[in-house]
Amino acid sequence: MSEAQVEKHAFQTEAKQLLKLMIHSLYSNKEIFLRELISNASDAIDKLRFKAIEVPELLGDDTDYHIDVTFDKDAKTLTISDNGIGMSREEVINNLGTIAKSGTAEFLANLSGDQAKDSQLIGQFGVGFYSAFMVADQVEVRTLGAGSEEGVVWRSSGEDDYELESADGLSRGTQVILHLQDDALEFAEDFRLRSVVRKYSDHIGVPVRMLKQALPPGDEEEDADSEAEPELEAVNSAQALWTRSRSEVEEAEYKEFYKHVSHDFDDPLDWSHNRVEGKLEYTSLLYIPKRAPFDLYNREAPRGLKLYVQRVFIMDDAEQFLPLYLRFIKGVVDSNDLPLNVSREILQQDDRVDSIRNALTKRVLTMLDNMAKKEPEQYQAFWDEFGEVLKEGAGEDFTNREALAKLLRFATTTSSKTDKDKKRVSLDDYIGRKPEDQDCIYYICAETYETAARSPHLEVFKERDVEVLLMFDRIDEWLMSMLTEYEGLKFVDVMRADVTLPGEAKTDDADDSGDEDKQEEDEHPLIERIEKVLGEKVEGVRTSKRLTTSPACLVLAEHAMGAQMRRIMEASGQQMPESKPYFEFNPTHPLLEKLDQEPDEDRFGELVEILFDQASLAEGSTLGDAAGYVDRMNRLLLDLMKN
Repeated sequence: MSEAQVEKHAFQTEAKQLLKLMIHSLYSNKEIFLRELISNASDAIDKLRFKAIEVPELLGDDTDYHIDVTFDKDAKTLTISDNGIGMSREEVINNLGTIAKSGTAEFLANLSGDQAKDSQLIGQFGVGFYSAFMVADQVEVRTLGAGSEEGVVWRSSGEDDYELESADGLSRGTQVILHLQDDALEFAEDFRLRSVVRKYSDHIGVPVRMLKQALPPGDEEEDADSEAEPELEAVNSAQALWTRSRSEVEEAEYKEFYKHVSHDFDDPLDWSHNRVEGKLEYTSLLYIPKRAPFDLYNREAPRGLKLYVQRVFIMDDAEQFLPLYLRFIKGVVDSNDLPLNVSREILQQDDRVDSIRNALTKRVLTMLDNMAKKEPEQYQAFWDEFGEVLKEGAGEDFTNREALAKLLRFATTTSSKTDKDKKRVSLDDYIGRKPEDQDCIYYICAETYETAARSPHLEVFKERDVEVLLMFDRIDEWLMSMLTEYEGLKFVDVMRADVTLPGEAKTDDADDSGDEDKQEEDEHPLIERIEKVLGEKVEGVRTSKRLTTSPACLVLAEHAMGAQMRRIMEASGQQMPESKPYFEFNPTHPLLEKLDQEPDEDRFGELVEILFDQASLAEGSTLGDAAGYVDRMNRLLLDLMKN
């Protein structure tokens, strides 16, 4: 150790908060700390193996990769060491003193103080190194970066700060020394450590070594070799899991490997292990997580599969092998065809990568389709977590649009209120029970389930038992602008002016009697009076065929942008052209019949304005002049009280 001055550094605020959670043992299963530290050591070796392809001198004489787990029960210490890439002083500060993840503040804001819920969140966030503080009251890290001459020692008790010190005489790689708490001394026991390593880290592709167990006292062989140096032996199988045959891999091993590649603390929902031979040779192991990561909707967050070429680790987040809407998929792809010096730029221009990407995308969609058919409850759990992201694909991926459309799930007008979050109806379900004379798929977009389910636009559909899809996710209107038909049936928005019901002739195909009826409707005396009041607020005024119990509603022109899409576009800073709705009224409603007999034009105007504002509220819109609406309602109430 050099005599360099010890420096004290304060933890980043977010790191301090996470440390506090760890120290208070959010996880009921403390042994996972060893899995996390061994996983970090394995990653460090993978990175060195890749870097040494271009700079072989980084290896020196130490080319035998390994991870060692040793302990000293008397000193109450446990040490995990590797001969991987190590860290520089700057990397130690960035990696151990800072949580350098996008969305960290949002993640921490979601912590509720409920340990059970918070432990699930923190597991999705992934904070492997800090799990050491679940069992240690002090942690010391000794590290020497590959190619560096000066090592660094980092130590902390997991409170407000940590110490940094320069060090000489270290070997390449990293040592993590845990000073165990009294209630964690089980992790200074040989049998306990071996069982944990075999349970969680058997799939690690390098040997995880421990000291050979001593023979029982009095054993002749032990006596003969009593002066021999202690030997290290591999505790794990040291064979990368995806390189093994599927028949050789146990279900528990697949689950543990998922936790290794994803840093998730839950088991995966499903997985697919596949080896392709022929024009292209590669192996893939793909996992569908059980829960969405905290940053799922951040499309800029790092994502992708771990890429290996001929068993050599290349990069962590190879996003080129799956489309953006499948960014939640975790796993490994190992190619025999790509060059070892492949870069992200090369991946973007390589036809072989495109072929693998297309195949892996279809494999994931097939996994989901099989799950939906064979395990509908399991698929519903998936949909609740990832459904909105899958909708991105249905809008963006033209090649797989039909397959993605089959995977979509919706609430409908036949769903009970308790089913509103389940969205169990597929498009095939909808088509299978529609009337024979219905030649389209009806839907409505709104901000919430309640707004959609209680919309006045649905009244005639409910009266005639015509099912309508209820859409209330934020991207639904955008989705329906891209997904215009399914199985030859067009999607029809019931909020638009040109809606026709099953068995009803289109306006252009109407017979003479229909034209006469339409003419009578257009000549209703209220139309002209209401148009004078609403003026430029509306595109037009007309009687309604869709209303049965409500007095009025607002409908969109055929090509007008809906309220949901308009809000999205305006939130992104785009100036949107003005869009005027049609005002439709129900001439048989008692309010409209009374309105038709109102002689006072001022009072008539007040009532029409109230009906217009109520129609706006019913579709979930914000009133342009809320105060004016309140004033008009107050005057109306006063008039009623006088009478």
